[in-house]
Amino acid sequence: MEVARGEAGALITICLTTPRLELRRFTSADLPAFAAYRNDPEVARYQSWENETAEEAAAFIEEQSTLEPGLPGRWFQFAVALSPEGRLIGDCGLQIDAPDPRLGEIGFTFGREHQGRGYAFEAVATLLRFAFEDLSLHRVRAVVDCANGRAVVLLGRLGLRREGHFLQRSWFKGGWSDEYEFAILAEEWRDRSRRGAP
Repeated sequence: MEVARGEAGALITICLTTPRLELRRFTSADLPAFAAYRNDPEVARYQSWENETAEEAAAFIEEQSTLEPGLPGRWFQFAVALSPEGRLIGDCGLQIDAPDPRLGEIGFTFGREHQGRGYAFEAVATLLRFAFEDLSLHRVRAVVDCANGRAVVLLGRLGLRREGHFLQRSWFKGGWSDEYEFAILAEEWRDRSRRGAP
C-alpha cells in the first residue's frame, strides 16, 4: 500500500493494492470504461444514478482527481483497476462523516463482466483496511437495497454486521426502497485481521 504526500500542497499519491487489483485515483484514461459501466442498466439498478452523459462522467473524473481521501463530508471514489495492466473495472467510495470524522461510509460499483470473480471482495477489504489502519476510523457503515443480494452477501463475508432493516426508507426510481444498514467497528476489524480474515 502506498499513501504518500508530495511537495507542499500536492495531492496525496495513493495506490492500494491486492494480488490482482490496485485502488488508485481516477485518470482521464478511465473515462470510456467508467462511462460504459455507469450506463449499464443492470449496474445502475441499485445505484443513485440512472445513466450519465459523457460530459457528466468526465466531470466526475475531473472532480475526483482534485479531492483528497478522508476529507470529511465528501465521497472519495477509488478507481479499481486490474493489475498490472491498469484496466478500470469498477470503483469503491469512502465518505468521512462531517460532524464526526471518526465515522465513515463505504460504497462500491463494478462493471457487470467483472462481477462474481471476487474483485469486489478484494477491493472493499482493502478499502476497509485503509479506513481503519490509515485513517484510524472508529466505525464504518454501508447502506444497501435489501433486494441487492450480492452486496448483502459480500458485506456479511467481510464481517460487517447487519444493524438495521428499514422498510420503505427511500423513494427510489419510482418506488419505495427497503434498505439494510451494515457496520463494523475498528476493534472488530482488528480482531478479524489477527485471525487472518480479510
